Amino acid sequence: MASTSDIRKGLCIRYNNDIYKIIEFLHVKPGKGPAFVRTKLRSVTSGKVLDNTFSAGHKIEDVRVETRSYQFLYAEGETYHFMNTDDYNQIALQEGALDSPDLLKEGEVVTILFNTEDAMPLSVDMPASVILEITYTEPGVRGNTATNATKPAKVETGAEINVPLFINEGDKIKVDTATSSYMERVKE
Repeated sequence: MASTSDIRKGLCIRYNNDIYKIIEFLHVKPGKGPAFVRTKLRSVTSGKVLDNTFSAGHKIEDVRVETRSYQFLYAEGETYHFMNTDDYNQIALQEGALDSPDLLKEGEVVTILFNTEDAMPLSVDMPASVILEITYTEPGVRGNTATNATKPAKVETGAEINVPLFINEGDKIKVDTATSSYMERVKE
């Protein structure tokens, strides 16, 4: 058993007869009344996200997890196929287990969390950032740089990301997987 002081992003807990992964949390200490922790939980079985508030000192049942490195092979509809980088065993996971499947390109190495009790895969953790190539974007207008203006761009995985005006087709950019936002242009 853990308490609310042990809550952190990525922790898996058992709540309402299901296993949830904490994707956001905020410790709140109001001026009047007891402290509490506001959380956003994602069900690892259904992918449903719910908001919940735990009072300070509340006991929560954490789930023991084990992490393993897997390489993304290919997607087939809503099923994503991964290969263990140690023993080459393959597993297939549904799209709901992934945090940002639209940023996942073939060959990318991810971390998959497994429940240690029954060896069931719980969720897929993407790397903090990925490098993707721009496949389509409108050309930037010269002299239109007075503000932080952005334009939509399509990357090689099919995702659409807002980028600065100076980014062109064929450029490689670093994308933050947590927010699906542009970080920087990558020179090679």
